[in-house]
Amino acid sequence: MPRPRVGNVKGEQWYQADDVAESYDEKRFSRGGQLIDRREKQAVLDALGHIEKREILEIACGTGRFTTMLAERGADITGLDVSGPMLRQGRERAQSATVADSLEFLRGDAERLPFPDNRFDAVLAMRFFHIADTPETFLAEMRRVSREQVVFDTFNNYSMRMLYTWALPMGSSLYSGDDVRWWLHDTGLELDGVEHDWLVPYGFFRQAPNPIAAWIRRLDQAVVGTDLGRRLASVSYWNARLPEG
Repeated sequence: MPRPRVGNVKGEQWYQADDVAESYDEKRFSRGGQLIDRREKQAVLDALGHIEKREILEIACGTGRFTTMLAERGADITGLDVSGPMLRQGRERAQSATVADSLEFLRGDAERLPFPDNRFDAVLAMRFFHIADTPETFLAEMRRVSREQVVFDTFNNYSMRMLYTWALPMGSSLYSGDDVRWWLHDTGLELDGVEHDWLVPYGFFRQAPNPIAAWIRRLDQAVVGTDLGRRLASVSYWNARLPEG
């Protein structure tokens, strides 16, 4: 499969800063952000299914939240990120979890993955496509190096995320379900499943103390559980497969 043309990533230099890497998890996954962390990890586990001994690549692995979690569950996991400071945080996390010998962190470019075709059983990218201006180019690379499966999430344009993203320093790239289905079609992937969640954008949960965040989350889940709620959800978790044969 030919390599895609080069795309763009929002704020690439911002992620290179030591202070950003050091405070990244604390700002996003403390207090009410713990709810986000748990839901994202569960979405990854649900999509991947069997994990032990599978060869998995995580691109844009950042501080290694998912990389370390999958290593703890027996995956043969490689984490790749463009940011050296983020990777340092990931290595420290893996060391603290005593799985540093069970995984590998590499610095590299997600637009030109330094791996041969069909290298991994599954390829994962979380919290990535919202900073990708040309996501189809990255998805094509993920598909190229995968033998079986590609898992990722997106922020949705017909949602409250439209209002929240205006306040962010870099904004977010928001996409519709039709956008994602076209990417899958164009890159030769087949949709295996999708979950929609989070009517209220992440930023509201991060600012709330745990009891308030938990109360908002219960209401959020009740609404997202309806047909209208799913259509207005701000996040989608996508599970795609390579065609058999």
